[in-house]
Amino acid sequence: MLSQPYICERPFTSYQVTELSPRQLEILEKAGKLLSTSGVGSLTIKNLAKEIGFSESAIYRHFASKESIILHMLEYLSNDMDLRLGGAILPEDGPETKYRKLLINQFGFFKQHPHFVMAVFSDGLLEAQGEVNKAYQKLIGTKTKHLLPVIENGQMEGVFTNSIGANELLHITMGAFRLQMFKWRISQFRFDLMVEGSRLVDDLLRLISLQKA
Repeated sequence: MLSQPYICERPFTSYQVTELSPRQLEILEKAGKLLSTSGVGSLTIKNLAKEIGFSESAIYRHFASKESIILHMLEYLSNDMDLRLGGAILPEDGPETKYRKLLINQFGFFKQHPHFVMAVFSDGLLEAQGEVNKAYQKLIGTKTKHLLPVIENGQMEGVFTNSIGANELLHITMGAFRLQMFKWRISQFRFDLMVEGSRLVDDLLRLISLQKA
């Protein structure tokens, strides 16, 4: 369930910050599983009700529409990420340690909640317009809020390369992260995301650091 924290090198907590009821959280979880197993087209109120085991009208008592479910899912993920990443690093951590902790924290969350991978990385949903598109922008902005200052600070301290701008290093990082998640998804989650994610972070640090990572 969403309330169970993933245990990694430094445990993080999964926060229920959107004031959702346990039933609403269950619906979001099942919606994510439908996306993961059957794709975007499978996410209908009818299929969701069948998956959970109660009537369509019961779904509508909690969410007004399919779009509302997606919006709440993205809002949950954005707020959860904001709190998790805010608590993942310490002021005394160096730039490389902060960079590593932020990315490993994200890999840990998705390893525990693989059904949310499609919600974040589905091309079909990414093509959505209106409020869903705004929710995606907020999600990207939340990750940028935590990662960009770490990169900028690393450059100012002479730890990360200045030959590429901070925003470009951010884009490289987020692009590599997205590709890793895509590979995990199309493998049907068969390989250990934490092991492969850690290797990716090592490679990224070797790429952007001025000293050995």
